[in-house]
Amino acid sequence: MKHFLMAAFAAIVLISCNSGGKKDASLLSKSVGNINTLQVVVSNDLWNGEVGEAIRTHFAAPTDGLPQEEPLFSMRQMPPNAFSGFARKSRLVLYVALGDETKATIANDQFAKPQTVAYVIAKTKQELVELINSKQEQIVDKFHQSEIEERQRRTRVSLLKLDSLKTDLGVSLQIPSAYRIAKKSDDFYWIRKDLKSGSTNIIVYEVPLNMIGKDSTVVGDIIKVRDSIGGSLLPVEEDGRFRTEEAYAPYLFTSEIDGKFAYETKGTWDVTDQYMAGPFLNYAVRDEANDRYLILEGFTYAPSVEKRDLQFELESILRSAKIE
Repeated sequence: MKHFLMAAFAAIVLISCNSGGKKDASLLSKSVGNINTLQVVVSNDLWNGEVGEAIRTHFAAPTDGLPQEEPLFSMRQMPPNAFSGFARKSRLVLYVALGDETKATIANDQFAKPQTVAYVIAKTKQELVELINSKQEQIVDKFHQSEIEERQRRTRVSLLKLDSLKTDLGVSLQIPSAYRIAKKSDDFYWIRKDLKSGSTNIIVYEVPLNMIGKDSTVVGDIIKVRDSIGGSLLPVEEDGRFRTEEAYAPYLFTSEIDGKFAYETKGTWDVTDQYMAGPFLNYAVRDEANDRYLILEGFTYAPSVEKRDLQFELESILRSAKIE
């Protein structure tokens, strides 16, 4: 194992540097892999024991805000001696092994581009478990951000032209050309993509700053906004009403969109008196220059279909926002 680690790190140096000792990205091949697919390089012995359990606990944890459990990453495990050739082109790699030192590092574009490789090395199995537990949040965040960037890169291949959104609401979004405007006015946009069964949707509108408070009132205020304003503006058949599902409280985080503070809310929506429901992701962006909260929301209606990657695409779109 130690000999393999030395060879692997030597290969990194050879692949990553030119004759001047500087990184030469032009020598790297293009990385491969579906969005949110993680290649886990770890021995079968470690994978089948407590180390593997720690990896699965954190990197296959349920994704927040989905109606059914879906893992953060779809993982594929292979032992270190198989990590060569095409396998090294995986865009996300978690490399876990026993070694002579204890450390966790994250490297970019080592065997392919774009690529993020997290190395977790420790002297004992127990130290590996402890290191995974202590560093998992940092590694997950890095993987997540790199996948957002990859999803946005794919989106830029073919964009929906939507200059009117910038004119009417002072915001631009990078949206795939597969989407279309379903409804718009000077202060409300509904943009959607049709699926084989259902759709993914984006809604954009604004509310005064005083409609969303701080601290303990935030979640309640955001629910009131999306249920009253979003619910009234989004057309639903048979007199139903689009709203926040009442059985479970949404997840609330703080975030940042285009350098501005934002509340990030994840939860489930439904329609009153109808069997329609799905996940939503809502950003309330504090735009003090324009005395408003800009509301950016993505939601999915896709019965009997996994929704993690559909919502992830919506997140990548909303995070592309540029605010005037």
